[in-house]
Amino acid sequence: MVAVAIAALSGGAETITHLARTVLPRYALTTLYLVALVSVGTFAIGVGAAWIVTMTRFPGVRIFEIALVLPLAFPAYVLAYAYTFLLDHPGIVQSTLRDVTGWGPRDYWFPEIRSLGGAAAMLVLVLYPYVYLLARAAFLQQSASAFLAARALGDNSWRAFWRVSLPMARPAVASGVLLAVMETIADYGTVAYFGVQTFATGIYTSWFSIGDRSGAAQLALCLLGFALLLAVAERASRGKARYHHAGKQQTTMPPTELSGGRAVAAMVLCCLPVVLGFVIPLVSLSLMGLQSEQDLLSRRYIAFLSNSVTLASVAAGLTLVAAICLGFYQRLRPGRTSSAAAYFSRLGYAVPGGVIAVGLMVPFAAFDNALDAWMQARFGLRTGLLVTGSIWLLVMAYLVRFMAAALGAYEGGQATVHANMDAAARSLGQSPLGMLRRVHLPILTPSLLTALLIVFVDVMKELPATLIMRPFNFDTLAVQAHRLAADERLEGAAVPSLVIMAVGLLPVILICRQVGLRR
Repeated sequence: MVAVAIAALSGGAETITHLARTVLPRYALTTLYLVALVSVGTFAIGVGAAWIVTMTRFPGVRIFEIALVLPLAFPAYVLAYAYTFLLDHPGIVQSTLRDVTGWGPRDYWFPEIRSLGGAAAMLVLVLYPYVYLLARAAFLQQSASAFLAARALGDNSWRAFWRVSLPMARPAVASGVLLAVMETIADYGTVAYFGVQTFATGIYTSWFSIGDRSGAAQLALCLLGFALLLAVAERASRGKARYHHAGKQQTTMPPTELSGGRAVAAMVLCCLPVVLGFVIPLVSLSLMGLQSEQDLLSRRYIAFLSNSVTLASVAAGLTLVAAICLGFYQRLRPGRTSSAAAYFSRLGYAVPGGVIAVGLMVPFAAFDNALDAWMQARFGLRTGLLVTGSIWLLVMAYLVRFMAAALGAYEGGQATVHANMDAAARSLGQSPLGMLRRVHLPILTPSLLTALLIVFVDVMKELPATLIMRPFNFDTLAVQAHRLAADERLEGAAVPSLVIMAVGLLPVILICRQVGLRR
C-alpha cells in the first residue's frame, strides 16, 4: 500500500489531472454501476436461495442445498467465454434464430452479452454462492422464537422475514456481499473480455499498453481507496448494534412443507441459478472443447498445467505456513500488536490483484535497478533484474492476496482447541513449538487442508496479478485461456477453462460436504 501511494504521488499533478479529465470519471462510474448490480444480484439470489432451502421442504431440496454452491467452481471470465459462444451474434442461439425465422442481422433485437449488464450477470452467477453459504449458516443458527413472536404479533411470513430474520443475519449477509464486491472490483478477465472499462482494466492498460507507470499507480491508489472505503463503511453502518443469541433456550423452527404450485415455484427458483451458473457453461465449454484443436497432452499444455500447479502449490504452502505463524502468535500473545498484525494481513483480500502487482513491482524494480547500477559502478558487473519478474515475487503477491482465506480457515479450526489443552501441554513440559506440533496441528488437520485447498484453487484462477507479474515465457492456464479468448479463439480457450473448472470443483465438493453435515 505504501509503495502504491509513493508511486502515485511521484507521478505529479499533471498525470492525475489528465486522468481526471479523460478516463477517471468513466472508470469510477462504470465500477460503481458494476458494484451496484453485483451487490443487488448476489444479495437477491444468495439470500433468497438460502431462505428457501433452509426454511422449507420440497422435492429435491437436499440436492439443491449442494447444487447451489457449484457455480463457485467457475471463474467469472470462464462464464464470459461460455456465454459469448452461446449468445453472441455468430453464436448458437442467434444463428439458430436466424435459420428458423429467416431474419437478417438487422431484423431483430437481441440483448448484447458484451456489455456492462452482461459482465454483471457473469459475476453474479459465480459470486452469489458467497452470500448463499454465509446466509444459510446464519439462518440455521437462528432461534425460531423471534420469528414466531413476530408472526404472533400479526406479521405475515414475508414481513417477519424482512423485519426479524434478515436483520439478525445481517453480519453474515453483509460479509458475503462484501466478498462479492471485493471480487468484482478485482476482476479483470470478465470486464476486459467484454470491453467494460473499469479501474482494473485501466490499471493494466496504463501499465502495459501505454507504459505509464505513474498513471497505473494513481489508478491503483483510487481503486485501493475505494475497496477499503467499502469495508470501513459497511462496518461503520452497524454502529453499536449487537446481536443476542438465545443460548440453551434456542428453539429450531420446523421447515414448512411445500406442495403443489408453491413446491414447483421453489424448485424453479433454486434450479435457475444452478442451470445458468453451472450446467449451461459446462455444456457450452464441453462443446467448444470438442471443436477445438487444443491437445491437453501436448508438451505446451503440460507446461501450462505444470506452471499453474507449481505456482499454486508453492503459494498455498507458504500462505498456510504464514497463516499458522500469525494465528499461533495471536494465540500465544493476545493483545494490540498481534490483533493489528492479523487485521492488516486480512486487508490483502480487499486489494485487487492489479493493485498488489503495482505495489510490489514498483519498489522491487527500483531495488533491482539501484543494485545493478551500484554493482556496475563498483565492480563492472551487471546483475539485471534479480527479483522483478521472478516467480518468488509473484508468489509474494499471491500470499498477500489470499492470506485472509488461509488465516480465516485456520482461526476457525483453532477456536475448537480449548485453552485447557494449551495449559495441559505446557504443564507436561512442552515448549510453544512442541505444543503447536503435537497438539494443535493434529487437531487442526481438516481446517489446514481446507485452507490449503482454497488458496490452491484461488491461485489457479487468479488472472490480473499473474498477467502483470509472471516471468517471461511462464504462462499459466488462466493466462492461456485469456490470451485465446482475447484473440476470439473461444474453442481453444474452452480447454484450459475446463481444466481450471475441474480443479475448482475440489473445494466446492469440500464445502458441499460441510453444508450437508451442518444440519
